[in-house]
Amino acid sequence: MANIQAIHSVGHSIVTYLRNTYPATVGAQAMPTCDFALVSSGELALPIEDDTRVTLYPYRVTVNEHQRQQRPQPMSPQQQPPLGLDLHFLLTAWAGTPQAELLPMAWAMRQLYQHPLLDASALSPEAGWGPDEVIQIIPSELSNEDMMRIWDALTPPYHLSVSYVVRLVRLDPDVFEGAAPVVASRFGYGPAWQAGIAR
Repeated sequence: MANIQAIHSVGHSIVTYLRNTYPATVGAQAMPTCDFALVSSGELALPIEDDTRVTLYPYRVTVNEHQRQQRPQPMSPQQQPPLGLDLHFLLTAWAGTPQAELLPMAWAMRQLYQHPLLDASALSPEAGWGPDEVIQIIPSELSNEDMMRIWDALTPPYHLSVSYVVRLVRLDPDVFEGAAPVVASRFGYGPAWQAGIAR
């Protein structure tokens, strides 16, 4: 389980992984120089740069249905289970030529296909991941209509994109230690209670 830095940590960690493993060549094929970046909606609205890059854009966060219906054991009735989240990302290629756009995109897709799991050692530490924490990166099927709706809501025109869902990200609930339980000191019902108030 992790703290509220987890969502950013996941995106940052995927981008860092791709950046650190991007090769200069694949076999006899020279790869274009390419940057990898985690971006926000506001950053997508900025003028498009000429440099070749692949961006990861978080466009949706949903509560994991299976995690919501499960309660880990042992857990007391007063404890809250972790909040399980699925994170939805768009991986997008930006370049001035088809070759420069398609080669990094194809490489990144193959890289995530071959290495779909990131454990705590590969996740940035600010989220406080547990030592047994593992996230899975899964290609997500989006219809052409859904893809176009996402891009219609953004400022730049459509660029080659593929969608992924990352699961399962579990957020720790707040823990309040040493707080006294709430105790009601007065209960009342009917005329006797009202008479007591009048006195």
